[in-house]
Formats: sequence, C-alpha cells, structure tokens
Amino acid sequence: MHAPSTYVASVLFLLLMAAIYYLLLSQYAAEQFSVPPTEMFFQAFWLPVLFMVPLLTMRSLAEERRLHTLETLLSAPVSTAEVILSKFAASWIFYCVLWLGTMLFPAITIYGTSGVDQRLLLDLPVLLGGFSFVCLSGLLFIAVGILSSTLTRSQLVAGMLCFCILFILLLGPKLIGSQELGLWSDWLREPLQYFDTARHRESFIRGVFDTRPLFYYITNSSLVLAIAALIVESKS
Repeated sequence: MHAPSTYVASVLFLLLMAAIYYLLLSQYAAEQFSVPPTEMFFQAFWLPVLFMVPLLTMRSLAEERRLHTLETLLSAPVSTAEVILSKFAASWIFYCVLWLGTMLFPAITIYGTSGVDQRLLLDLPVLLGGFSFVCLSGLLFIAVGILSSTLTRSQLVAGMLCFCILFILLLGPKLIGSQELGLWSDWLREPLQYFDTARHRESFIRGVFDTRPLFYYITNSSLVLAIAALIVESKS
C-alpha cells in the first residue's frame, strides 16, 4: 500500500472517474437522458475495476515471494490465514476509500452546474445503493487479485492473470447470454443471471435487496481466499 505506484494509480483512478462523471453530466444536460447521471456513473464501474484491482493486489504476495520475505513473514507468530486476510483487508479498504472519494463529485458540482436538475445529482438512494454494490462486489474482485498474486513471483503476471479473471467475471455471463445457444439457452439463463454483476448492480441502485448477490459475493470471496491460503501454505 505504501508503493509509489499505488498512489499514482489512485490519482489516475480519481481522474478517470472524474472525467467519466463530467462526460455523463455534460451529455445529460445537453440531451436530457432518461437515466440520471448518478445511475449512469455506476454503470461504468467495470472500467476502473479492470485496471485498479490488479494494480492494488499484484504486489501483495508476488513481491513477498520474489524477495523471499514470505518465509520470514510466515515464521512470525501469525497463521497463513491471518497473512492472507491482512493483505486482503488492506487492499479492500483502500479500494472502498477510493470509491468513497468519487461520492464527492455530486456535492462538488451541484452548486456550479446549470441545465441539470440538481436533485438528481444528490440522489442518495442511488448513491448509497451504488456504493454498497461497489464495496460488496469488491470483496470478490480483491480476493481474485490476492489469489492471482499467490500463483506467481512476477507482479506483471499476477496483474495480467487478475485482469483476465475479472474480465471473465464481469463480461463473461453477459457475452454468453447474448449468444444463440438453442436448447441450452433456457437451461443457462437462470445461472447466468445469478453470476451477472450488471443485474446485481441494477438491483442495488434501485433499492431492491436480494440475498442472492450477498451470498454470491461473500461465499465466493471466502472460497477464493481459502484457496489462496492453501496455495501459500503449500509453497511455504
């Protein structure tokens, strides 16, 4: 977390999200889209996830293995699970803090924006729902990054592996669901909806509380972290 690259990535993340928010706000003011800008803002959540999560997690254990400090760390009076959880918690909290910073955009622009219904800029249910989704889904995304970092000594390889897995998680269900699969389409429709993060996001933004996304992200992130702990234990 103290690496200069982390802070550079954080600044780039905030600049990217600020640019996305500004473009959405400008288009909404000019064309009067039916979807509020705050809701459209969270539709682009996958873009920073794909590059920010690998940057946050690729050093966590790959660098420890490369520098041969992982053995020293595990020789301390801590368990492998505690090491994995501490790395995970640090990355997840930092990830949530970065997203929390983007919640200031509506407050900053509300007093200087004309042509937009200002009540839509501070739509608290949408903001709270979107931020809750980001934090909940981040459990699984960060866990995937930690797992990727346990599989290699190279930060670059860990980052690329994390990117590929996240790409499949984020876009795979929608891409498969858009294909004509004949008799398989009805059988796959319900499972794909369960894995579709876009549907989870829409539910949270619209204030629909569904226990299925909660169960999906918590159980799968726990499973991924358990696998990461087993891998570290086997290689230590």
